Amino acid sequence: MVDVSTSIAIDRPRSVVAGYAMNPLNAPAWYRNIHSVRRLDPHGFGLGSHTAFEARFLGRKLSYTYEVTRFAQNEELVMATAQGPFPMRTTYRFEAIGPTATRVHLRNDGEPTGFGKLAGPLMEMMMRRANMADLRALKSILEKD
Repeated sequence: MVDVSTSIAIDRPRSVVAGYAMNPLNAPAWYRNIHSVRRLDPHGFGLGSHTAFEARFLGRKLSYTYEVTRFAQNEELVMATAQGPFPMRTTYRFEAIGPTATRVHLRNDGEPTGFGKLAGPLMEMMMRRANMADLRALKSILEKD
């Protein structure tokens, strides 16, 4: 089992932070390992929608499809793999910590298979490092002005 939780405070209102981070098309701008994103549903993004991602992690190319399993505007987004190398769930929670500041909580949990299962502890450490770098990139983008 892999379970990685990280968080960061961003000096922007929750609606701005969540609006940007909850749009999967923005992911390549702040996720270092995600190279492309494609929505698979013509009716937009929300509960039950699917999004395809192309990424690289630990030197391996990954293609996976996430399905939105929980969606609360400006509060929470949970996506779980509908297709991919191993079952994974990504959870974003957005907490207002002041009138113009937001804490972003990012959690990835799942059950690796194959190579990922063998490299579980290393994978968890690398995911934590990558998630923190991604959250710092998100903070940098949103606090730019």
